[in-house]
Amino acid sequence: MLVLVAPGQGAQTPGFLTPWLDLPGAADRVAAWSDAIGLDLAHYGTQADADAIRDTAVAQPLLVAAGLLSATALGDFVPGAVAGHSVGEITAAAFAGVLDDTAALRLVRRRGLAMAEAAALTPTGMSALLGGDPTTSVPHLEKLGLTPANVNGSGQIVAAGTLEQLAALEADKPEGVRRVVALKVAGAFHTHHMAPAVDALAEAAEALTPAQPRVTYVSNRDGQTVETGGEVLQRLVGQVANPVRWDLCMETFEKLGATALIEVCPGGTLTGLAKRALPGVTTLALKTPDDLDAARALIAEHSAR
Repeated sequence: MLVLVAPGQGAQTPGFLTPWLDLPGAADRVAAWSDAIGLDLAHYGTQADADAIRDTAVAQPLLVAAGLLSATALGDFVPGAVAGHSVGEITAAAFAGVLDDTAALRLVRRRGLAMAEAAALTPTGMSALLGGDPTTSVPHLEKLGLTPANVNGSGQIVAAGTLEQLAALEADKPEGVRRVVALKVAGAFHTHHMAPAVDALAEAAEALTPAQPRVTYVSNRDGQTVETGGEVLQRLVGQVANPVRWDLCMETFEKLGATALIEVCPGGTLTGLAKRALPGVTTLALKTPDDLDAARALIAEHSAR
């Protein structure tokens, strides 16, 4: 079984969209999406610098657009399951047919703006813990008032909270943690600090009519499969203030019998986690169109099976 996954914020790099726009019809699709959401995706994906695309309101729609563009380039196929990390869940919802591409981009545009507004209310941030064991680290974070906002598997945890709480973490690391690395993000995503964004996203979701998933959709809230489009949309709304449990998603992939995993553009982060957590599963990251032939071959192999 082949799983198609989409990365979250932080995967973007300056100019990463450039080679994808040379594919037939790609520039026109991106232009239409840009008009629909009022954001020049081609500019940000090809010419903007790292600071410009770090902006939450820009990064999120840019990542969803890149994921949709690269998935379309794979051809017409149906994966065994889909999932996304953080904002990648909106990309996955489009893969599953719950939202059409334009609806997904309009929702993520509102999401990015709402999360940027929520982040501006209180100085907050996120830090990655290098080393340590989750059974020790998570209680330690909670003792400091921090949230384990991303539990990514293979012992990788990202803590989120106020800047003061994160400073306290650096001074008082959990047992076994070698370093605490501050991430270049605008705020404490996937925590209660994002509660104002939940309300804004719920309002935006009311205007959408989700379809039923056409493939197995795995939610990063708890690694569970979701059967209805309405529940997928409900989880997308609440997800901005809830931790990402990518570790549980990978456990579900294993239970479903996954044998291969393709990560859409800008791929690399999730395939790296899968290599450590899912030994024996073939992984492939779409970084440039040069990776498409290998991905299509992997799809054909699984279709033949």
